[in-house]
Amino acid sequence: MTPTLDELRQEEDSLHLSHFDYATAWELGSSLRAKAVEAGLPVGIEVFHGSAPVFLSLLPGSTPDNVDWLRRKRAVALRFHHSSLYMRRLCEAKGVEFAMRYHLPASDFVASGGAVPITVRGSGVVGVVTVSGLPDTEDHAMVVAALRALNEGHSRIRPLVS
Repeated sequence: MTPTLDELRQEEDSLHLSHFDYATAWELGSSLRAKAVEAGLPVGIEVFHGSAPVFLSLLPGSTPDNVDWLRRKRAVALRFHHSSLYMRRLCEAKGVEFAMRYHLPASDFVASGGAVPITVRGSGVVGVVTVSGLPDTEDHAMVVAALRALNEGHSRIRPLVS
């Protein structure tokens, strides 16, 4: 089931982190990768801290095309400070196509679920985590679950620096 705009907004508000550094970015990417490997998912995963790519992994069954989807989803999350799924649902609710509404080239931006901005309490958006390879709502759910686990301290890998 695709979440509503209200559900997505509440979800975004619940995912604010207390801190985010390179070690945390690596932890987040590693956690996502471990879960994807365990489930045999053909996904690409990336984590950016600001404009710096800290983590990138393509798992068996994914293709170089997933890297392009990662880039275009990331661009949406960073530009609008909302998840790429939120932006898709917003445009659907308004009955407009994303590219037409915002006059952005589809070659650089795609409103398809899977990219979630990383927000630090008191600082705002400091990065983005993106998954590509599954249906977009599943990409999104995978990212949200990893952010939630990181936020709650349930990840198997602990950050080296806090």
